[in-house]
Amino acid sequence: MQDSNYMRQAISQAHNAWALGEVPVGALVVKDGEIIATGFNQPIGTHDPTAHAEIMALRAAASILGNYRLPGCELYVTLEPCAMCAGAMMHARLARVVFGASDPKTGACGSIVNLFEQEKLNHHTELVGGVMAQECGSLLKDFFAARRTEAQRAIAERLEPDPV
Repeated sequence: MQDSNYMRQAISQAHNAWALGEVPVGALVVKDGEIIATGFNQPIGTHDPTAHAEIMALRAAASILGNYRLPGCELYVTLEPCAMCAGAMMHARLARVVFGASDPKTGACGSIVNLFEQEKLNHHTELVGGVMAQECGSLLKDFFAARRTEAQRAIAERLEPDPV
């Protein structure tokens, strides 16, 4: 139940990304039962390929705690993390990562590869997937459907003859 409450907050962050035209992915960092940092996708607007929701939340949490290590912290994210984000989470020494929807194209928590189960890595983070997966997945599907509709409308407007 607690995971769902935090995931709802991550979904709220995802809506912030959507409002800016970014892919709607939201994240937050929790320590001792309190949300200490949030983030949402911003790579397009910031011209920063690393500005994924997870990275934004990790940066904020590290700044708030004054430490690049985040022991005892949990990260909640609406979409299965990619390899870059999974690596950052392990370097931060998170205790736990909880994600919503799976990502069959870039997911590094089991969809493509599971970096968290690599025994040779020196830190092991607990991983929980599929929390509110339908809601998280629907948000992404709705976003891309709206984008396609907007693109089709723009094409149709360009093809209409000018009224004489």
